[in-house]
Amino acid sequence: MFRLILFLSLFPIAISLVARWWFGMRILARDGNRPCRCDLTRWLPSLDDAAIIHRAEESAAEFGRQLRLKALAEWQEREPKAAASRENTRRFGLAVPPLSGVVAVFAVLVYKIPVVGAIAILLGATALSAALGLLTLPPELSAIARMARKVREDRNFPNSEEAAAVIRCAVAHAWDLALPPILRCLHR
Repeated sequence: MFRLILFLSLFPIAISLVARWWFGMRILARDGNRPCRCDLTRWLPSLDDAAIIHRAEESAAEFGRQLRLKALAEWQEREPKAAASRENTRRFGLAVPPLSGVVAVFAVLVYKIPVVGAIAILLGATALSAALGLLTLPPELSAIARMARKVREDRNFPNSEEAAAVIRCAVAHAWDLALPPILRCLHR
């Protein structure tokens, strides 16, 4: 039974790691260091942005991170239930894999399950949280697309190539953060 769980858990983990690399890390590596310039009169920081000084020149990855945060703040106002559901999925991915690992280790220590069972439980919980993270990603990507449309219409970036790089980096950040932290640590 544990071997079957172990085997079935490897597919969602592998798919999520490949998707994260292809849609997230690869884009950030290619476009993330590109210097971009914005119009600070139009590019207002999001409400939860803690930076005191905002610069007109940043990397595309930093502007992409800010664009994603703005999109999430607007999404929270527009559709609070959907945004809360996405945040709950993110918290699930944060808490469940480590807690299941702790439970599995204690079960091994008291001789209730074999070591293969503990590994299967940890990978099963990680696979479940990775699958849920990927399945709840499309509404976040839609929110980023709405905000990207506003950025293009408002011409926050005078250069359209820089705006495109910022938007690609915002989407890449969403793909990067879709996985549970335990998988992000393995795949840096």
